[in-house]
Amino acid sequence: MREYIFRHRVTFDETNVVGNVYFAHYLHWQGHCRESFLADHAPGVLAELRRGELVLVTVSCSMEYFAESFALDEIEVGMTLRGTHGNRVEMDYEFRRAGRLVARGNQTVSCLRRGDDGVRPVHVPEELAGALRPYAAEVLT
Repeated sequence: MREYIFRHRVTFDETNVVGNVYFAHYLHWQGHCRESFLADHAPGVLAELRRGELVLVTVSCSMEYFAESFALDEIEVGMTLRGTHGNRVEMDYEFRRAGRLVARGNQTVSCLRRGDDGVRPVHVPEELAGALRPYAAEVLT
């Protein structure tokens, strides 16, 4: 299985008074990874997001934590596609420091199109579906 890799250097402002990374930053990094993926592999989708035509809304996310991370650690975020269903994309994330798993998460986003009557669900844009396909946990048709 192929992963999309996003690398992040932890900054001091991402740590708490104890010195470790505050838990919510891992969820924030999921978003950074997803947006970096769009910039690298689906620029048309990114352009639609910028124009406000397409909306990607996080409808669920979760995290499990296994070890602490600290300021100036380099965190590798690996993203894979769990699946697509209608207008939803489900992604899994692994957070590693020096090859060691420190956290695992997942996220589901809903694809919506903005119109005069508000937002409505739409199928995952073909450019995005095609870009995600190589990162699927199993072969998607």
